Amino acid sequence: MLLELADWMARHFTALHLFQYITFRTIMAALTALAMSLLFGPALIRNLAALKAGQVVRKDGPQTHLSKAGTPTMGGVMILLAVAVATLLWADLANRYIWLVLAVLLCFGVIGFYDDYRKLVLKDSRGLASRWKYFWQSVFGVGAAWFLYHSATLPAETALFVPLFKHVAVPLGVFFIVIAYFMIVGFSNAVNLTDGLDGLAIMPTVLVSGALGIFAYLAGNKVFSEYLGIPAIPGAGELAIFCGALSGAGLGFLWFNTYPAQVFMGDVGALAIGAALAAIAVIVRQEIVLLIMGGVFVMETVSVMLQVASFKMTGKRIFRMAPIHHHFELKGWPEPRVIVRFWIISVVLVLIGLATLKVR
Repeated sequence: MLLELADWMARHFTALHLFQYITFRTIMAALTALAMSLLFGPALIRNLAALKAGQVVRKDGPQTHLSKAGTPTMGGVMILLAVAVATLLWADLANRYIWLVLAVLLCFGVIGFYDDYRKLVLKDSRGLASRWKYFWQSVFGVGAAWFLYHSATLPAETALFVPLFKHVAVPLGVFFIVIAYFMIVGFSNAVNLTDGLDGLAIMPTVLVSGALGIFAYLAGNKVFSEYLGIPAIPGAGELAIFCGALSGAGLGFLWFNTYPAQVFMGDVGALAIGAALAAIAVIVRQEIVLLIMGGVFVMETVSVMLQVASFKMTGKRIFRMAPIHHHFELKGWPEPRVIVRFWIISVVLVLIGLATLKVR
């Protein structure tokens, strides 16, 4: 929106040519989303408290969590609104990737919002039935994958690229839709599983989003992409603005979500964030790198899968409780220790993911 206005006014004010730079607009989108989160966060928390949309705590979980009961949830609304407004203000609205990722963010956000609303406001403990949640996730996931497949104009847009190798690109054909679908739906649920401690999910989100913004910027620049040996995806650079907005909104949310949390993001935030991150990785052809950088999300998901499989096959549990962050709590780790150590792991994994840009 502001880009179009700046283009029109640049004939009179040459300084407005600054808006042509993706780096400048990415920084401004991050600051805009951060400011919105900090300004409107307190009012949102008060309104959620008035609705009595408070956290429900499992009695079989860590006893330290009992004090969290009643903490306002659905704070992910703050993130989604800040990201959407900042992106619409600073991104090129003629870019199809921007609209796709915004659509994924908001569609998955609606699923999470409806689930949260039923459980927390209407006090329906069932919320949105799992089969219906998965059904709508699948509908939107397949829809996004189908759009990317049928709008692709270059072979690189539907090939699988393997990190560490410059010339390994596996043509996927229609199988691209399958991979994109599983990435979007799977990562959506992975972030949701991770959102169990104060600030545990949002800081890795900020880190991974920032790193994906770098990949998007480089993939959208023909010179940089050729030099680094990564797929060149025309138009992908604009996604750096969305990533900047998500990082900024995430930091703003962390202001209120840090231990001890004043608000939780709920499904409305977690499902939407995970799906959006995966959609960006699919667009810039870095699915494998996302699985590395988002290793904390992957680890949490795998721990649940292993726990369920072990209990069904042997009747025994591998972990004291899944997802794995609860296992460490039940081992006696204080919650802040678990959170910060998982953050440190995320920093290391993101750095490894960024290193794949040069190690080829």
